[in-house]
Amino acid sequence: MKKFIVIPDSFKGTLSAIEVCEIIEDKLSKAFPACEVISVPAADGGEGTVDCFFHARAGEKVQCSVKGPHFEDISASYGILGDTAVIEMAAAAGLHLAGNPMDPSTATTYGVGQLIGDAVAKGCKNIILGLGGSCTNDGGVGAAAALGAKFLDHQGKEFLPTGGALSQISSIDLSVLKQHLAGIQITAICDIENLVYGETGAAFVFAPQKGADPQMVFFLDHNLKAFANTIETSLGINIHQLKGGGAAGAMGAGAYALLGAELKPGIEVILDFIGFDDLLEQCDYVFTGEGKLDQQSLGGKVIVGVGRHAKAKNVPVIALVGFAEAEIASQVEPLGITHVFSATDHEMPLEQLIARCREDLSNAMDRAIAKIVEDTEQEEDGEDEKDEEDEEDEKDEEDEIDLYSIIY
Repeated sequence: MKKFIVIPDSFKGTLSAIEVCEIIEDKLSKAFPACEVISVPAADGGEGTVDCFFHARAGEKVQCSVKGPHFEDISASYGILGDTAVIEMAAAAGLHLAGNPMDPSTATTYGVGQLIGDAVAKGCKNIILGLGGSCTNDGGVGAAAALGAKFLDHQGKEFLPTGGALSQISSIDLSVLKQHLAGIQITAICDIENLVYGETGAAFVFAPQKGADPQMVFFLDHNLKAFANTIETSLGINIHQLKGGGAAGAMGAGAYALLGAELKPGIEVILDFIGFDDLLEQCDYVFTGEGKLDQQSLGGKVIVGVGRHAKAKNVPVIALVGFAEAEIASQVEPLGITHVFSATDHEMPLEQLIARCREDLSNAMDRAIAKIVEDTEQEEDGEDEKDEEDEEDEKDEEDEIDLYSIIY
């Protein structure tokens, strides 16, 4: 009986990771009726992260009342799996809550901190915080304030900063927050390496899609640099070159410096959570994939993370992608990717992709299965040849023994 592990990322704009799993699993079950298929949709920290973890392990969805990005009362949910809470920051500070017009300079992550606090109150010892899809640019200070952090201005007065007021912070007191989070391990899912400020920082790269015009972008970037300086002088923590610090309006930096979180790629968090290395035992093939295989794929994304772990266990990996850049596809074999199958051989408009994505992925799976059958037949032929050689060797040994007996 063959054993397969299916662990793809979403195909952005067309198929969720769960939908990709369903298509692959259906094809494998039909081609190999007696096979074992373990499906684990990968999560990148954005919307759908909680559902991906629920797909891997049964859990409970918790609903609670928190503050939205403009301090309005909203209802948000997160997941509890044993003593672990999985929280999407977008649930309380997502783009879908931004309102119209959007203004990242006034949006807060306060509700994200309330979600964390609720999980801690319910006994969770591990928090997995998904960073993605935010409408904020406050460096995570709102979330920290909800958990007890105090931010003081230059007059020594406590206030709640937003992205437009980060430069007004003179000092930070984390004493109450640290008591609140004592014994709590926070892991922030961070799949980008953008810095806090600068040309690759949170404001320049992400603020425009949150409603910031060029003038606001420069303003927010200036504030983030001031915030990084304050973190260093007040807490002794250097976040200036923190990879991933610019994630989700610099929530990556705030989670790291204020909440004591560890920033990790989403795929590594999931692989640890499901015990991927143990699952690889006796596994015949791993299926992974994403919408586009390009240079970004090589920077620690799902495909590379899966390939690295599988290669260590000598398990072949098949990557199914919507489209693969030829020069990148030729570079993935040393990373543990055995075969790459593209749903399409050229890029096309999103509307066209949406209309045909399922059929194209199914066709790519057909080619992948044909390759598995071919490899299996070659292995069986090789084993048959080896058996014949072993039989001939045994016969030769018997003849030698008989001849030895005759001579002596």
